[in-house]
Amino acid sequence: MTPFKLTDELLEQIKQLIADNDTQELRSMMQEFHYADVAEIANELSVEEATYLIKLLDSETTSDVLTEMDEDVREAVLNNLSAKEIAEELEELDTDDAADIVGELPKEIVQEVISEIEDREHAKDIVDLLRYDENSAGGLMAKELVKVNENWTVLNCVGEMRKQAENVTRVHSIYVVDDEGKLKGRLSLKDLLTASTKTHIRDIYIPKVDSVNVNEKPEEVAKIMQKYDLEAIPVVDEIGRLVGRITIDDIVDVIKEEADKDYQMAAGISQDVEADDSIWELTRARLPWLILGLLGGLGAAAIMGGFEEMISQHAILFFFTPLIAAMAGNVGVQSSAIIVQGLANDDLKGSIGNRLVKEMLLALLNGLILAVLLLLFTWVWKGTFNTAVAISLSLVVVIVVAGLVGTFIPLFLHKRNIDPAIATGPFITTSNDIFGILIYFWIAKLILGI
Repeated sequence: MTPFKLTDELLEQIKQLIADNDTQELRSMMQEFHYADVAEIANELSVEEATYLIKLLDSETTSDVLTEMDEDVREAVLNNLSAKEIAEELEELDTDDAADIVGELPKEIVQEVISEIEDREHAKDIVDLLRYDENSAGGLMAKELVKVNENWTVLNCVGEMRKQAENVTRVHSIYVVDDEGKLKGRLSLKDLLTASTKTHIRDIYIPKVDSVNVNEKPEEVAKIMQKYDLEAIPVVDEIGRLVGRITIDDIVDVIKEEADKDYQMAAGISQDVEADDSIWELTRARLPWLILGLLGGLGAAAIMGGFEEMISQHAILFFFTPLIAAMAGNVGVQSSAIIVQGLANDDLKGSIGNRLVKEMLLALLNGLILAVLLLLFTWVWKGTFNTAVAISLSLVVVIVVAGLVGTFIPLFLHKRNIDPAIATGPFITTSNDIFGILIYFWIAKLILGI
């Protein structure tokens, strides 16, 4: 199968079909595309054109397309649909996707949309999901699943499973509950098929099953599913009742969103933005860290001003200032990036003290190697041994301090329940620039005796 590629020619052809109101040709063309490809097309159309395309398709396809569209485009399209039209799309979606869309609607029309959903059980499940924090397992889960009672016989169980499976896109697992709805375990399809029809489920189910609480953070759910290679995981409430399940496709979205957020924070962007956002939104996201960088630069300039006499006597020190600042920033970012990655993957073991000692030894080894190279270069270039020693020794100390700062800050933030990804960007770079320049000139002053 050839991967879909949205070309300018194809987009213009679709726009022309919309302009000509050629519904038959347009509908025939859309049937050849995957719903994710249709969503990609809709994202590039105007709101009116995207709305036209959405109304043209059948409800089942439209509902899938809506889940794949960019949030801002979807919001604009939904504003052009009636409450009844939105309800028809929601009925085709799993409850978790439906709840996500309802959560984006203006509050004044939510009740109207819910009342238009004909499947009242589906509507009840959507409303139930809306009460959970979106940044929790409850806000991520879907209600569709297959569960059986431990007191049922195999014969009864099969009949009930057939009814439930009609509303489930894919059956990853069969969960077993007691009379109060509490999760007891899972049922192997093989055991179900090979057991006597009179056998009770309690005699054949597997009691060991991984689950998460409704209040668990999505990032923690992702770690559990990744660790145990799960395609789906059941969600229980505060008293252990089975209330839903989270599937791997939802977790992939969580991992992508978390990676995007961490990448932006590491780059010095303080809020979630995209390239197509307005100039004002992009400015608000970037400006705070740029101001921090400006303050850091002013601080470094003030430090250098305090050593003005020494710089005037040894001008070569000035030439190496960018090198010292750059090495401090680079080492700090490297150290913090490794720690943040380890925290995200839950791979860090041992105490903070041991981690700092290890990082100090690593930074010392790297610093000594780089310092030797710098010493030889400076000595050959300028022929002043004391100056070369001062610059090289400063580099070693700066690298060690930068490594410790880059290690300690994300660990400290993590202990305070602050996202440590904030430490991998301008925060570390700016702080290490200031520390690096201060250490550089202070050591040079001691060695050169000024």
